[in-house]
This record gives sequence, C-alpha cells and structure tokens, in this order.
Amino acid sequence: MNVTRENLNGIVPLPHLLVEPIVRAALMEDLGRAGDITTDAVIPATAILHGAIVARESGVVAGTDVASLAFALIDPSISVTIERSDGFRVEPGETVIRLAGPARGILSAERVALNLLCRLSGIATTTAILADAVRAHGHARIVCTRKTTPGLRVLEKHAVRAGGGSNHRFGLDDAVLIKDNHIAIAGGIRPALERARATVGHLVKIEIEVDTLDQLDEVLAVGADAILLDNMSPAMLSEAVRRVGKQAITEASGRITSATAPAIAASGVDLISTGWITHSAPILDLGLDADGEQG
Repeated sequence: MNVTRENLNGIVPLPHLLVEPIVRAALMEDLGRAGDITTDAVIPATAILHGAIVARESGVVAGTDVASLAFALIDPSISVTIERSDGFRVEPGETVIRLAGPARGILSAERVALNLLCRLSGIATTTAILADAVRAHGHARIVCTRKTTPGLRVLEKHAVRAGGGSNHRFGLDDAVLIKDNHIAIAGGIRPALERARATVGHLVKIEIEVDTLDQLDEVLAVGADAILLDNMSPAMLSEAVRRVGKQAITEASGRITSATAPAIAASGVDLISTGWITHSAPILDLGLDADGEQG
C-alpha cells in the first residue's frame, strides 16, 4: 500500500488481515462481472487524477485506513495521504484523505471507500456526541453493543473507539451476559448465575441484567462481575449504584440519547451502553473532489 499518514491521533489502525476481506468483498460486489464499464469507457487509461476526500459537515473521522485499502486493492500505484486520521474532529472543507494516481483506479474505488468511510465516521461522530454529553456528569464510559451491521462489527466497534467510546463484548463467545430470557428459562437469577459460574473458565466475566431493585438484591446475594441495569430511571440508578458499591461494575442501558445520558451518568454508573451509536448513526457526509486531471 502506498499510504502516508499525517497527524496521527493515537487510534491504532485495525490489522490489515482483519479488514482486507471486508473491503475486498465490497469491491467485488460493486465491480460485478465486468468491472467499472463506465470509467473504462470514458476515462483514458493514461489519465491521472489528483483529488481529496473532503468533509462536507462537522464530525469525527473513522475508517481512513479502510478507505485507503479500497484504493490500494484496485490499484497499488495510487498514492494515498491520510491528513486526518481516525479520531480527528473535522470541519466542513477540511481534507481527510488526499489522492493521486491513475484516474480509473481512483474512480472505481471511490464509492466503496466513501461508503465505508462515511458510515464509520458517522458512528464515530454519534459516539462523540454521547461521550461529550456525559463528560461533565460522572465517570461513565459510553459503550457499544452487538447491534452492528452484519459483517462490519470489527469496523464499527473500531469507529466507536475512534469517537471516544469503548467496546462491550465482540460476540457471544468472549463474555457471559445473562439477560431476561435466560433468567426466565433457567428458572431464576440464582440458578442462572450458579450455572454460569460452574461452566465458564475463571477468566470469563459474568454480567447479568436486572430490571428492578429486588432483582438487584438477588444478584448481590450470589455475586456477578457486572450488572446491567436496564431501563431504570436516574433515581433508581442512583439507588442501584449505592447498593452495589464496589461489588460489581454497573452498566445502564435503555433509551439512551444525548438528552437522557447526562442524568444517567450523574447516577454514578460505570458504563452506559447503547445500540443507537451503531445501528442508527447517520453517515458523516464526505465527498471526493478532483483538483484536476491530466492525460
């Protein structure tokens, strides 16, 4: 890859091995059976394009390495300079990525690169809105959920980190999260927790969801590593945090918005989890502007 990174922001890029299959599949979907027949017909093979991907609105950037990979997979000779790396806040008119090279390759990769970059930057921006909203109201961190686009989870969770959030579990296999249906089928909170503790390894964390303070007391009698306080009012959350003390990590969820998050954070919970930042984030508007072409 002919990629240069400027103004690094401390966000570690995802390993090439993880993202390459995703980007390659997106390009193959777009190119279809015959490739970019429009560009191949209209643009001379010798044409060179100098251009930039520019922010059309304010936000937080994520997905620059993924977008760069789209251009590299189409034509490794394309020069890519990342001027605003993941985690940077941008204003309208600011350049995120500068491009130079064969026009055909740049135009053929443009849509896939922008689809991923706009989507991931939208998630980072939405996460930042929530993170900003709670910053002055406690120590709570904003965390994402498994409500991600199928096939894009690793990218979308990276975007959450770029926006100042943290990741919840990546899948069903890296932590135990006992929810209401598990509790109902298992026969209650105690048997669910006891079975989980007897089954999983000593390094696996166990979290359980509760809806009421009575359920919380049941959990505290048995013990858990983390407690998900679902759809509780700020007053109830404050009481729940008081009862838990230092016995477990507390996580609030349910109806989280930038308007409700400050009061939830002020309750003293450790984490605020929301699927909104991944499943409902609007894209960040970014576009490719050509500085000029030459044949």
